[in-house]
Order: sequence, then C-alpha cells, then structure tokens
Amino acid sequence: MTSIPHILILGGGFGGLAAANEIRNNLTSSQVKITVIDKKDWFMVGFAKLWIIKGIRTFENSIGSLNQLIKKEINFLKEEIIQIDLQNKQIKTTTKTLSYDFLIIAMGAVLAPEKIPGLSENGMNLYDHNQLTEIHKKIKNMRSGNIAISIMGMPYKCPPAPFEASLLIDSMLRDAGVRESIQIHFYSPAPITLPAAGPEISKKILSLINSENIIFHDSCKIKSVEKNKLIFQNGEEANFDLLLAVPPHVAPKVIYESGLAKEGGFIPINRDCKTPFENVYAVGDVTTLTVIDTMTVPKAGVFAEGEAITVAQNIISNIQSKNGLLLFDGKGGCFLESGRDTASIIEVDMFTESKPTTKLTESTAKHLDEKLQFEKERLSKWL
Repeated sequence: MTSIPHILILGGGFGGLAAANEIRNNLTSSQVKITVIDKKDWFMVGFAKLWIIKGIRTFENSIGSLNQLIKKEINFLKEEIIQIDLQNKQIKTTTKTLSYDFLIIAMGAVLAPEKIPGLSENGMNLYDHNQLTEIHKKIKNMRSGNIAISIMGMPYKCPPAPFEASLLIDSMLRDAGVRESIQIHFYSPAPITLPAAGPEISKKILSLINSENIIFHDSCKIKSVEKNKLIFQNGEEANFDLLLAVPPHVAPKVIYESGLAKEGGFIPINRDCKTPFENVYAVGDVTTLTVIDTMTVPKAGVFAEGEAITVAQNIISNIQSKNGLLLFDGKGGCFLESGRDTASIIEVDMFTESKPTTKLTESTAKHLDEKLQFEKERLSKWL
C-alpha cells in the first residue's frame, strides 16, 4: 500500500460509527481515508423506539444525521450496497464502485416479516420505525381487548426490548385508566424469557412482567397470522385485538450473495472479528459469535460497539506496523426499563473463565437517567 489506505465501512449503526470514530481519533486523514456507506442517512439508538411508542419522543428528536461525519473527515455515502466483491476488493453501490484496503462489514440484521405468512397484513412490527406512531395511536385508542406481543424468530436485536415494550404499554394503559379491561399476552419461541441472560435473570424478568399482570407464554413458535389470530406450529391458536411482533431477522441479501454467510444465517466470526478474507472484518448484528454450545453474543448495539473498537484498534496497529492482536472482551450491558420511571441494567460478560456471567441490577431512577445519558453520549461523540 503506497497510497493512503482506504477503510470502507458498510453500515452506519453502532458498529460502523464506533469503528469510524475510533480510527479517525487515532489516525489523521493524511494517514487513512475512511468511508461509511449506508442506505439511510440517519442513526438512532434502538431503544428510543420505545419512547416513540410511549409518546414521549418523536422520530425527528431521536436521530442524528450521518452527513455530520464529514466534519470529522469521514466520508459518508448514502447508497445501497449492491455487491461485495471480495476477490477484487471492491464494493459496488447504486452508482459507484469503491476499492478498499480494509473492509468492516457492520450492516446489521434485516427484519423479515415476510417469513411469517399474514404478519404484515394482520400485525404491527414493533421494530419498524415507520410504524411506531401508528402503534402509539392504536394503544391510545384501545379501551378493552387483547394485546399480543410476539417474538417470531431467534436471534433478534436488543433482547430485552420486547419485555420493556410490554412494561411501557402496561404503564400507558394504566395511565389511561383502561388496564383492567385489556390483557397483555407475551409469546416467545424460547423456553425462558431471556436465554442470553441465563435462567436466573430470566426468572427475575418473568416475575417482573408477571407482577404487572403480563402473561408470558414460552416455547410458542408462530406458523402464521390471520385476522385477529395467531396460529402456532403445534396447531394451537390465540386471539388478539392488536398484535405487536418482533419479526424474524436475517442478514442483508448481499451478504449471502458474497458467500460470507449461509442463507438465513449470519457471518460467523471469532473474537478477532475477522472473516476468512484478507483485511475483511465483520461486527455486530450481521455476525454470529458463538460463546459455548449454542450460546452466542447477543445482538445489541453495545456489543457491536465493543467489537468495532477491537477491530478499529487492530487495523490501526496494522497500519502503524505494530504487532499484537486484540480480542473482543465480550463485556456489555443492556438497560431494562420497568414502565415505572425506573430501569435496571443487565450486565453481561460473555467470556469469563468457565461460562458467560450475567447480573441484573436493582431497578432505579438513576439507571433510567443513565439510559438517557448513554443515548446522548453516542449521538454527540459519533456525530
């Protein structure tokens, strides 16, 4: 590499922004060129979606503009990625072909409601930012009936979020004085509430939602959705008046076409986040990082950020011809908001000696402040 090395980053979410900023904070624009590509030109911390549903936030007030990256001498390109050509070290977008010396794939997971027949026609997508205001209105207008919250595939992004959604919806109905006449049912394909956090914490989350009279149904695999009806794979059915679904997640199509992942799966990585291709890394929700047995690192922004900083530091070392390889430490925390103006934190360490360890803190108003602070910090330091 005689010219200035070019680092291409696919995706402007947690992973992409953390990597771009870490590299730029350590290397000047005369040492390295950085380009971030994303088909949208905004970034939002995922949990802000819950506040839009609750009606205490708007979409506009929850996003940062990726066009701000240019102030940090990080190029931003708002285009769709059409092809990842690993042989020729090129990325094709809608209008351009770009060459790279280092590639960081941080494209996230894609929501695939089409995998569940009837879902799009008969249910709302809890994770689609375009549907949040409509979800808010529907909850506000309900006076009686059944709300179903259903996780329709594993793994999915931000594991605690659907449970937080159920608690926030419970609080909205309480405030409106209609909670007594509305049932909230929660359906999960998993045998416990939060497999990634283990049985102990899953029990605590179960008792938290049960204490608000939210009914948890485990091991419920959805086959299809009809009007006001969930059909399970075992042939059973459940009625609802409003369905809020977490649809199955897949990797972007271009990932399968490039051979980086098997159809329906994600890019397999180890703790160095390398792919089998030279100078090509993958981080965050687009990946699977297995810890032990079937346990994988959860799909959450904080882990994408940690992996991205690891990759960034390894690329910096490479460019500076330094030795040493950092490994992702597997540490992170997810907030769990209670619906009563408090939050707790699920603290995770995926790579302790024997097995992953998780802790759940007390639910306090201070942790809810920390959640707001977490969002504010990311938006201000990255953009």
